[in-house]
Amino acid sequence: MKSNLRKIFASRVFIGGAAAIAIWGVLALLIAAGIFSRSMQSLLIQICYYVTLALSLDLVVGYLGDLSLGHAAFYAVGAYSGCAFAVYTNLPLALKFIGGLLVGGICAAIVGFLISCAILKLRGDYLAIVTLAFGEFVRSIVKIIPGLGGTKGLLGIPSFDSRVVGFTASYIVLVLVIVAIYNFTHSRHGRTVTAIRDNAIAAESVGINIKRTKVLVFTISAFIAGLAGVVSGFYKTSITPGDFDYNVSIEALVMVVLGGMGSIRGTVIASAIIVLLPELLRGMDEYRMLIYAIVLIAMMMIKASPKCRALKEKLDGKINGFRSRFTRKRAK
Repeated sequence: MKSNLRKIFASRVFIGGAAAIAIWGVLALLIAAGIFSRSMQSLLIQICYYVTLALSLDLVVGYLGDLSLGHAAFYAVGAYSGCAFAVYTNLPLALKFIGGLLVGGICAAIVGFLISCAILKLRGDYLAIVTLAFGEFVRSIVKIIPGLGGTKGLLGIPSFDSRVVGFTASYIVLVLVIVAIYNFTHSRHGRTVTAIRDNAIAAESVGINIKRTKVLVFTISAFIAGLAGVVSGFYKTSITPGDFDYNVSIEALVMVVLGGMGSIRGTVIASAIIVLLPELLRGMDEYRMLIYAIVLIAMMMIKASPKCRALKEKLDGKINGFRSRFTRKRAK
């Protein structure tokens, strides 16, 4: 039994890894060949860090069931701390990027740990208001910290010379984040988190430590948001406090809700659509944002439709059935 489970797990890892490499190969080839325009190349990198940010928020909103409107705070902490490390250190570019990711992620995780300890008893609207205020607090604080550029922002952030290298670096971060979140949500800790979301009283009655679990989820979520901030800083080469206002938190929340809370695949697809949609409508300058808003409303209404949900469940069942049959054949 255990050997069969190992074979099935190995098959899934093989399929997922092969799919990730294939997607990267196709997109990198299109970029290198010049088939994608410069704006499309930029959008690919934006999709990578926006998906990373949305996935980090999905841990809190989708899996834990808490409403956070201040996720831009962790995004900002990661971006400023990681990019400041890159600006003020004399290291090769690759080490600056890796070091920036570690510094940005750790600093954001520390802030996430501290704020989660302070707001453990808050629920619903109260939690949303406090996290929203915390996001604005962080955005105001970075303006007065020496060395971060004040209202002008942090300038001179190094970037990758090649778009292929920049996309590859951001794509690797995204894939690692997806693997980490998938493993976490399918582990014993992940089942504990969803148990708290479904019924906190029942979870506590069977011995689950709700406070410790919530702090853990907030800390991991903040760490991943910090990684997204560092990737965005290396892409933009400069960051300002205005890049981390509450609209960023709302946009990330829309991505999570539109993709289906607690769904990695749905969040990835929804994030890509929301990033691409304004660019695809750029030719309609006067009506671009109006069409964007109408499309978002329509997508949300369709997604909330019972018929749409039934169709989605039917398709998911067929996909999962096909995947199970394929993995069983490989296991044999």
